[in-house]
Amino acid sequence: MKTTYIAYLRQSTQKQEMSGLGVEAQREIIQNYLKDRKPIAEYIETESGRKSDRPKLTEALEVCRKTGSTLIVAKLDRLSRNVAFTSKLLESDVEIVFCDFPEANKLVLHIISSIAEYEANLISQRTKQSLQAKKARGVKLGKPKNLLDRLEQAIENSNKTNHQKALDNPNNKRAIAMLKGLVKEERSLSEMARILNEEGFVTSKGCQFKASQVSILLKRYDLK
Repeated sequence: MKTTYIAYLRQSTQKQEMSGLGVEAQREIIQNYLKDRKPIAEYIETESGRKSDRPKLTEALEVCRKTGSTLIVAKLDRLSRNVAFTSKLLESDVEIVFCDFPEANKLVLHIISSIAEYEANLISQRTKQSLQAKKARGVKLGKPKNLLDRLEQAIENSNKTNHQKALDNPNNKRAIAMLKGLVKEERSLSEMARILNEEGFVTSKGCQFKASQVSILLKRYDLK
């Protein structure tokens, strides 16, 4: 009997909920993991990763128990950034699989979760210290929403610059040209990844390509 899956996706803000930012990427990661299978249900939560009050997650876990399904999550940090909360879930009666660590056992997941929470606390602490230092220098910080808007604008500008640099890179031009040809040949994402690897192309981190990364490239350079 084949395993059935319930998908759980989490986004942190209402703004992400309106734009769909993050959810589509999680959905794509899950689908690439399941390949030709589909989750029998999907639950989307809009909540901070630090909070334990998760009505949608509670619903998803209840359906998993009723149907004997496995909860599937794109990434460990999408479940929670609270190590105690994650540990409790890992010890529950519902099987959970994380697409970024599919082979990891519970001990490894506990360790990874602890590191993720530690890093989140460090980022929060550094942000507070930076804001306090700016305030002490007399810098007008403004409203949180304005700060967020400025940050998003800076990210967008940076992405545009990096995008143009990528297009101007001769090696990237050759990869894009190859992908265009593979799209016309109606090759699958897995086949495209295999061909890129055989041709010696690597990702920005120096790793081999996977189907999910090819999909991101096709969208980034509007090759579909």
